[in-house]
Amino acid sequence: MTETHETKQARGKLLEIASAAARFGLAAVWIVAGWTKIGAHMEVAQNIIAYEIFTHEWSNILAQWIGPLELAGGLLLLAGIKLRECGWVSIGVLVLFIIGMYSAWSRGLVIDCGCFGPQPSDEGTNLIETILRDVVLIAATLFMIYVPYKKFAIYP
Repeated sequence: MTETHETKQARGKLLEIASAAARFGLAAVWIVAGWTKIGAHMEVAQNIIAYEIFTHEWSNILAQWIGPLELAGGLLLLAGIKLRECGWVSIGVLVLFIIGMYSAWSRGLVIDCGCFGPQPSDEGTNLIETILRDVVLIAATLFMIYVPYKKFAIYP
């Protein structure tokens, strides 16, 4: 059975819509995550320290840079600059976040993940839900890498 021209066009349009949703959705996630950390250096550093992975000195350095870097990555995705490269960097960062959260969860730490800035809670973040969310973001990023939405892209 062969596909009709209309079926191929419909599939192409659906892939284009899904790719646009992935690209702009990921851009929004990174922009919001970065924006909420800017100006909250002390709280972000405390979130990083709570993972008990880095020293206080390294936590302060990371807290200073993580927000602006997330914001920059989101803006690059939004503008459509080096989409595949930004996608692979996003996956790398998400994998590092997953490793950190799994480490904290496996050691029984009750922490605020700090994903979208400081959000203190007595119960902490549900790290398993957060890890699953990051896995979904990785899947969306892979889709964006292999089916990039290049419309409105400055330098795809």
